[in-house]
Amino acid sequence: MPEAAIAAAERASIDPVTASIGDSEFDRDTALTRRAPGVYDIDLSAGWTIISAVNGGYLLAVLGRALADALPHDDPFTISAHYLTASQPGPATVRTDVVRSGRTLSTGQASLFQYDENGAEVERIRVLASYGDLDALPDDVRTTAKPPAIPPVEQCFGPEDGPAPVDGSSAIADRLMLKLDPSTLGWALGQPSGRGEMRAWFGLKDGRDPDPLSLLLAVDALPPTAFEIGLRGWVPTVELTVHVRCRPAPGPLRVSIVTRNLAGGFLEEDAEVWDSADRLVAQSRQLARARLG
Repeated sequence: MPEAAIAAAERASIDPVTASIGDSEFDRDTALTRRAPGVYDIDLSAGWTIISAVNGGYLLAVLGRALADALPHDDPFTISAHYLTASQPGPATVRTDVVRSGRTLSTGQASLFQYDENGAEVERIRVLASYGDLDALPDDVRTTAKPPAIPPVEQCFGPEDGPAPVDGSSAIADRLMLKLDPSTLGWALGQPSGRGEMRAWFGLKDGRDPDPLSLLLAVDALPPTAFEIGLRGWVPTVELTVHVRCRPAPGPLRVSIVTRNLAGGFLEEDAEVWDSADRLVAQSRQLARARLG
């Protein structure tokens, strides 16, 4: 049976569909209120935290939604984020700026701000992005990329099947359907493979189908590849760039992340996201700081 058919058949065994695009917890928690042209307010939800910080993929989706409102095009094609300081649950302000508006692509930048304990405004994250219309892209595909080989969902394991990988909040795990490939789970048994690989089935727990904004979350939602290298603890993102290649088909996603080089206390993570139709729908690379010793 083709991979796409397997994914479609298994979809019903993951979680019942109880939410739709535009009407889910993810949509509510990334919704912003426009205060003025290019200025938005949001209350960052504690439901998307890991340890004590808000997840970087969730933050990228928040800024991505603000830019979709500010720019004349709806879909992120490429978005690059620099994470300046750790974001905390609570009030935040997003400011956007239209850099260029074209016929097929528009470019904008956005920053998210919060206040510190002294009342001073602190920039948490800054992004530069280009947006367009994914539905207007040509169908021609020439690729050597292949979907990751992941066992069926029922043969994979989620956070509920073992102890928490890190101390502190893992609230984000309660909002995700995450089933990890057993061959990338040596770290959970105290026997990391050293290969720096992580693969999983991914979806939102409430059954909401994927869209371009949720792909920004998917690339940063798996446990760090550093765990399979033999490291533990928080691996904070320094920079993350995501390329959205096409609108994902309904159903679960497959995410594959690889680290090939840890040096000088930093590592890269290269991610691919595949949809239920066996299409490569998103790619990313991030630079992260490894906690050594």
